Amino acid sequence: MKPVLVTGASGFLGWHVARALLERGYSVRALVRPGSRVTELDVETAAGDLRDPASLERAVAGCGLVFHVAADYRLWARNPADLYRSNVDGTRNLLEAARNSGAERVVYTSTVGCIGFPPGGVGDETTPVALEDMAGHYKRSKFMAERIALEFAAGGLPVVIVNPAAPVGDHDVKPTPTGKIVLDFLKGDMPAFIDTGLNVLDVRDCAEGHLLALERGRAGERYILGSENLTLAGILRELARITGRKAPTVRLPYAAAWCAGVCSTAWAGISGVPPRVPLEAVRMARKKMWVTHEKARRELGFNPAPARVALARAVEWFLGAAGNPAFV
Repeated sequence: MKPVLVTGASGFLGWHVARALLERGYSVRALVRPGSRVTELDVETAAGDLRDPASLERAVAGCGLVFHVAADYRLWARNPADLYRSNVDGTRNLLEAARNSGAERVVYTSTVGCIGFPPGGVGDETTPVALEDMAGHYKRSKFMAERIALEFAAGGLPVVIVNPAAPVGDHDVKPTPTGKIVLDFLKGDMPAFIDTGLNVLDVRDCAEGHLLALERGRAGERYILGSENLTLAGILRELARITGRKAPTVRLPYAAAWCAGVCSTAWAGISGVPPRVPLEAVRMARKKMWVTHEKARRELGFNPAPARVALARAVEWFLGAAGNPAFV
């Protein structure tokens, strides 16, 4: 059996995609940066970088299937151009390598941030959206990368696009911004909240959705992988129910959050230390990122668990990892 190339397998979602593939009996080759590794999984590794086309040609050689999960997922960067080099140029580089190698199928991981959100409503794959609707460099770079994936699909490369919502669960080592909500709650480091909303799903279900997209998705189509739309207050109440701890009750006005983001981000620009409150995150929070996964349910058979399952799994894993210096 030809190996399956997975980019981002050393990260949160990519790790779970690699694990799901292994559980299905696939052989996995993981693209990793020099010095990085994929823990706990029996995978072949290929050293490379999305910004290095030659390394991608070597990594994809002999692979029939490709999952491009890797992304520079930062809501603040001292040099924003880095995000475009990895997310935009890197996606083009990888898809060119996949096309040149004769890959039979590519699953590209976009983000629900590239979906349109109607005021007071729920977005889907057909909701109108444009680059100017993207708040911040991360979302803009991912939107541009998604356009590239669609161009390759139109040109004949069998690319299926998935748009994950907010995956939560185990092995969120970094952690992701969503995982940090759980971690901050557990550490008692969230005294207040703002009025925003996310669609939360179990990262294991999200990985399963990637495999369903591989098996049943239509080339050139986008599929939202989500589960349950919750306000941030609702997420915190569910975490309180799971842990028995109190949820914060102070709702912070958006103007106050914006001021905190401006100050925190300005200091980051001076100190080089990532901001505690990235302004880009505050701008993103102004919209409730609520979506429906009905198309994925209908066409892929995607059937995710409720958000409480994902949050409970994340709580269990973060508490178990509490001895790790990253979580202290």
